[in-house]
Amino acid sequence: MIDRRLFVKRTFLGGLALCLDHWATSPAYSQDLIPPVPAIHVSEPAGTQPSPLRMPGLLPGRVVEIADPQAIVANRVSQPVIGRMLDRALRELTGARDIREAWSKFIEPKDIVGIKINPSGAPACCSSPEIVREIVAGVQSVGVPVQNILVYDRYAYEIEIGSYQTLVPMGVRVIGVEDRKLDASGYDSNIYCEANFFGEWETRSYMASIVSSSLTKIISVPTMKDHSAAGVTGCLKNIGYGTFNNVDRSHRRPFSFTDPLIGIMCSVEPLRSKAVLHIMDGMRMLWHGGPLSQNRKFIFPAGILMVGTDPVAMDTIELEKIEAKRRKEGAPSVWSRDPKSLTNNGDEFYEDATKNLFYRQPHHIAAAGKLGLGTSDLKQIDHRVLGAG
Repeated sequence: MIDRRLFVKRTFLGGLALCLDHWATSPAYSQDLIPPVPAIHVSEPAGTQPSPLRMPGLLPGRVVEIADPQAIVANRVSQPVIGRMLDRALRELTGARDIREAWSKFIEPKDIVGIKINPSGAPACCSSPEIVREIVAGVQSVGVPVQNILVYDRYAYEIEIGSYQTLVPMGVRVIGVEDRKLDASGYDSNIYCEANFFGEWETRSYMASIVSSSLTKIISVPTMKDHSAAGVTGCLKNIGYGTFNNVDRSHRRPFSFTDPLIGIMCSVEPLRSKAVLHIMDGMRMLWHGGPLSQNRKFIFPAGILMVGTDPVAMDTIELEKIEAKRRKEGAPSVWSRDPKSLTNNGDEFYEDATKNLFYRQPHHIAAAGKLGLGTSDLKQIDHRVLGAG
């Protein structure tokens, strides 16, 4: 039996060092295939006062899912349908009588609100501008002025590919933290995760300054996608790897340390306290080739929205959906550890659902749960499914 204990040591400066063993959350997992996880040191502000809304948030373990076949037709997302879906889902999530009351559970008029999109995979599969516009309207409904609403991501070039600057409401600022690779000017040098995974020269990943200093609340808008290294990319990866720089170093084919790095990054303050709501965009489900594929044969128009405050519970449900779709299509499980499935040929990976670039790490979700970020046990998740209408 594999030892699953978590060892934590805090320094006097408020730093945090974590050394996590393999979680072995799947019978398909083989420790022999994956190198041991090095110690991961975290520097975060000493004496940070946690928010009562910090992950897993106001409603831990609760996930509301809503689907409508009219939400996406002929690859076009209907904003009126999206608006009705988001309204129903948020009221179900919060128990609020009206949508303004629902938004006010998370947002106050004084807040500076960041909408963390996922433009990776644009234009084929990225956070839908129609959903972003509805979120902006909801935030404004509680009294936040438009100039205090920001749409952001790490990579400016991916935001430009998605044309978000022209597709969000006028007055909303659109910010890319990095203009180019390894541009560290938009990051906070005092808040970082440090580990030496593969002998890389830069062993630190810094938190974006917009998160550490500017924003007071974050609404995450991940997409429903598989991921060649992490297994799936959902709420956790969108805010973890989407907030810290220099994360590519956690992969070296065929290995990846997305488990446990994704969860550890999400646990760092003030990110953990500021990410108060997650709205998963499942209009288009990318079930193979993620996160960047443009191959339409792997993009399914699912027409789904999921909302919640618990990123672990939401990603657990997402993982089940990706797995179900892959089974239906005859593709291997994202838990597979078959060395014969590996390829170094990117073109082959993007065309063949039986191939992958890494031994995927979907157990990063359960690992994040062990860090207190949410619920990964399906039996304990309050999964509420709403139909159209």
